[in-house]
Amino acid sequence: MSDVDLAVDLAGLAMPTPVMTAAGCAGRELAAYSDLTALGAFVTRTVTLDACAGSPPPRVVETPSGVVSAVGLQNPGLQGFLTTDLPWLAQRRVRTVVSASAGSLAEYGELARRLATAPGVDAVEVHLEVSDAHQTGKAVHVVRRDLPVGVPVLAKLGAGGDVVGLARAAVDNGADAVVVSQGFPALVIDPRTLRPTLGAGPGLLSGPAVLPLALRCVWDIHEAMPEVPVVGAGGVRTGFDALSMLLAGATAVQLGSVLLRDPAAADRITRELADELARRDLKSAADAVGLAHQQPEGTRR
Repeated sequence: MSDVDLAVDLAGLAMPTPVMTAAGCAGRELAAYSDLTALGAFVTRTVTLDACAGSPPPRVVETPSGVVSAVGLQNPGLQGFLTTDLPWLAQRRVRTVVSASAGSLAEYGELARRLATAPGVDAVEVHLEVSDAHQTGKAVHVVRRDLPVGVPVLAKLGAGGDVVGLARAAVDNGADAVVVSQGFPALVIDPRTLRPTLGAGPGLLSGPAVLPLALRCVWDIHEAMPEVPVVGAGGVRTGFDALSMLLAGATAVQLGSVLLRDPAAADRITRELADELARRDLKSAADAVGLAHQQPEGTRR
């Protein structure tokens, strides 16, 4: 790997690399392919207060430009997570971001209060499915209120709507960073049944096709609020994809659907990112953040 400093600070969470996993795209099985302690951070599957069976199968379908999925937040519930998944990660000293979702403000508060006393929680990612700024702000406020100050709150913004408005609402209500995006609304029709392929019908598109869309979200938020840390997610498959996210304004990136095809992708993309930075005489990942927003030399007035 090139001699480049990949370390970044994500809203107080010190990470050795900007490369993280995305919620729901990898579990313990990833440890067979990558050193989880070498990741910037491991984001857990999204946890709800009560156990959730998830969407009816099939839940994932491949398309020429990525995958459309509707998993439905399958998880063992908070208590099951606290007694199985989280201790496993804590014992291995994996930097852990817990993704949490709820159907009400009361549930968000309960999740935050119980996560606040659980060992091994380095940050909480609030999974927001709404594209309403007011509702986004209220959910983030409740989580931030009930977590210790030293635990960063990441707001994963809902798909659609005014992404800058959602980000502003989240930050104004206590989010330390924002994550974009969750995927984009999509549908696949089965040529045999002539009905939606996924059991849930509609889903979210992720993968190569959404990289330009996710980049635009990152760009717009950084342009409007350059002081806010942004995590870019969507379609990152190579080191240059990751670099593009940083240049657009992201402090870190999350890997999602690429892990389904290449479970060792985190190590490869981290190496490639270091090489891409070195090739452009950038000494650190932090030096690249927002660089695309700067005017080229000779055009400044």
